[in-house]
Amino acid sequence: MAQDTQHVAEVEKKEPAFAFGKEERQLLTDPLNDNNPITVQVLGICSALAVTSQVYPSLIMAVALIFVTSFSNLIISMLRNSIPGSIRMIVQLLVIAGLVQVVEIVLGAFAYSAYESLAVFIGLIITNCIVMGRLEAFAMANKPWRSFLDGLGNGIGYGVVLVAMAIVRELFGKGSFMGWKIMPEAYIANNLMVLPAASLFIIGIFIWIQRSLNPKLVDVS
Repeated sequence: MAQDTQHVAEVEKKEPAFAFGKEERQLLTDPLNDNNPITVQVLGICSALAVTSQVYPSLIMAVALIFVTSFSNLIISMLRNSIPGSIRMIVQLLVIAGLVQVVEIVLGAFAYSAYESLAVFIGLIITNCIVMGRLEAFAMANKPWRSFLDGLGNGIGYGVVLVAMAIVRELFGKGSFMGWKIMPEAYIANNLMVLPAASLFIIGIFIWIQRSLNPKLVDVS
């Protein structure tokens, strides 16, 4: 038994700190399709409803969440062995809140217009189920590098759906992309698409398309 434990310890020591094999690639690719935070796990829906009427704020929100999920996973994984179980969620919230504060400061300094339109929703990242869920499900049980990749993958998976929804809503709701008018003058904008209710239908369509292309997800959730 002691020999087995020693062998496992030796293997862990020999394992590269920044390995990027099949398992590490899956941490990045699975959230894009098979385990997408929005369309499969059905998490982070509130922000998907609120900020996707235009592409630019959706892109900012996506980058902000990618930053928070990646680095909160990394920090909590580094601290996981020293966090008492009774206060682990408090520590996780403190780490998330600190990173969100960094995002708000950077936006306020370099992209004030985005900060004004997203200030409330950036703050709500603290309560986003995606961030807290990855800390509890992954970062508390895995090494820092893998935890960082998991946070990065889930953040990108969230961001891809968010930006895709924003493209559809802005294009058909305002006839524009990133604020630039691209639809013909004869096109009559569908104002229904910029209402929060429209995002519910769009998410439903995305889920339907994804499950049609990937039948193994039909019975998920």
